[in-house]
Amino acid sequence: MWPLKRVLKYGFVGGSLLGTAVSLHANDYDLNSIGIVRLGRAGVTVFNIATVYRNNLYKREWPDKNDPEYRKLKSATHLQAAEKLLELCRTNRGVYIKVGQHIGALEYLLPHEYVSTMKILHSNAPQNPIEDLYKVIRQDLKVNPDDIFSSFDPEPLGTASLAQVHRATLKDGTEVAVKVQHPYVRGNSRVDTKTMEVMVKLVSWAFPDFKFQWLVNETKRNLPIEMDFEHEGHNAEKVAAMFKEYRWLKIPKIYWEYSTSRVLTMEFVKGGQVNDLEYIQKEKLDPYDIANKIGQLYANMIFLKGFVHSDPHPGNILVRKSDKGDTEVILLDHGLYADLTEKFRYEYSKLWLSILKVDQHGMRKHAHALGVEGRMWGLFACMVTGRPWNSVVSGIDRVKQDDTEKELMQKEGKMVIPHISEVLEKVDRQMLLVLKTNDLIRGIETTLKTQNRMTAFWVMSKCCIKSVGNQEYLEATDPWRKLSTCLRENWAILKLNLYYLYRGLVSLYFLSALKMIF
Repeated sequence: MWPLKRVLKYGFVGGSLLGTAVSLHANDYDLNSIGIVRLGRAGVTVFNIATVYRNNLYKREWPDKNDPEYRKLKSATHLQAAEKLLELCRTNRGVYIKVGQHIGALEYLLPHEYVSTMKILHSNAPQNPIEDLYKVIRQDLKVNPDDIFSSFDPEPLGTASLAQVHRATLKDGTEVAVKVQHPYVRGNSRVDTKTMEVMVKLVSWAFPDFKFQWLVNETKRNLPIEMDFEHEGHNAEKVAAMFKEYRWLKIPKIYWEYSTSRVLTMEFVKGGQVNDLEYIQKEKLDPYDIANKIGQLYANMIFLKGFVHSDPHPGNILVRKSDKGDTEVILLDHGLYADLTEKFRYEYSKLWLSILKVDQHGMRKHAHALGVEGRMWGLFACMVTGRPWNSVVSGIDRVKQDDTEKELMQKEGKMVIPHISEVLEKVDRQMLLVLKTNDLIRGIETTLKTQNRMTAFWVMSKCCIKSVGNQEYLEATDPWRKLSTCLRENWAILKLNLYYLYRGLVSLYFLSALKMIF
């Protein structure tokens, strides 16, 4: 624990923090009230968290880490630290909320005390007073809100890291949802990214094996895109057109005459959060139907379309029963999408097919093509699947996920965090948003208790085969090779369908046998 002692002994490199704070003179807002205070608040919180762990767990030697007293104290320490981190996120907002939301989705990797504490940020982030939002509307639309809306609910439908959404009614009676950017988020984002850089340097100084510069780089690249609501509106229209054949998918319509880079006016759509089990039961929605539709949507996005909604936390996916009684999925918040190249999709598809076939040579080859070198390919396969290595080599479609596996992932994850950081530092940049998306979708499936669906592997495998076939068809130089590629693809899909049909029949047989016995 020498790195922790270094932190506690020397503090948080005060000169570096102050120097960074002073360098933020370009911030649009009051430096004293925003820049230095936000930096200082983050530094103090991290110091306090380190102190909690030192005082509770590291001052005393624990020969047996399975001692019930130690486990109880460890859980209480995690919870105490998580609450301090939550308070920092809620106070500093902006980028901090985004980080907290991601932590709330990493159920397979992080202690449940952190996950359960941070989950509140998925839809209940701190909100700004309505007067601040009216100010943004006046500045951007050049009119008073009363001139546009006949009603504007002061209570937000949801509050996220960059904005909050309110229900309103236009003068013609149309119900809309109005997304308004927090008034100081653009100025604060500069401070937040500077703070992240300082904290990354601090963590790297205290824990040399940890590499987090990739997180800073990705935040710098993605934040300006997410803060442009006009870009979000165009993404929404693009994905609605791309998946128009999915009658069960609802993308709210954009009202461009009432939208700017900081105000987005959309069609108001009712629904419950995808992780709201009470709502799902009340509406008599089938969790497996929900999971299958979300899985089908994202498999097509990642492997075939190459245009991936990259913030699918539960607050951004609503579900409801249609007038016909079917399940509808409503996709919100289209600010961040991953644009995947054909080469990336080909290699990623081949990697997944290798994992499903338990082809270790293929895993190594295609992980290397995605930037993962040396012996890290096995860890990368675990990161992609969210499964421990023994499940990967046994076949992830044959080994069911349970609480024992979840505990194993958390235990092994904490042991290899430095190596995970190394993989994230070197992997193809497109992979970062895909990994984030995978984590969030897995979190939803875990909540719905649908993570062991065979249909998930069937749909994903079919998309991978089509992705590989499409790329090989494009690269074929003559008609015969193109024909051969089409035949191979159709043959592979036929074999896949027969395999999962067989698996399904076997499962039904055993279920029937169990019913007869019991």
